[in-house]
Amino acid sequence: MTDFDPHMVLLIFAAAVVTYLTRIGGYILITKMTRIPPRVEAALNAVPAAVLTTLVAPAFFIGGWDTKVAMAAALLAGLRFSPTVMLITGWVVVMAWRHFAGI
Repeated sequence: MTDFDPHMVLLIFAAAVVTYLTRIGGYILITKMTRIPPRVEAALNAVPAAVLTTLVAPAFFIGGWDTKVAMAAALLAGLRFSPTVMLITGWVVVMAWRHFAGI
């Protein structure tokens, strides 16, 4: 068992407070606006793509060829089919690659 570190507890608490303030701050800021300026609306519209990129990019660049091929197959499936089919396609491709390559 590790020793109790009060600095770590303080750091976790500070991170929780800052996270809460940024989340509630955005909500308060938006509710105070009578209309959303076009630049703010454009920034809010870009959030889903930015979040998806931050989730996918590290796996693509750190992962092996099995991951890269599976992501490419999932991307192609996602252009035509539902998100469920896209997920299943990526999963099947990476599992097949790992099975046949012996990874």
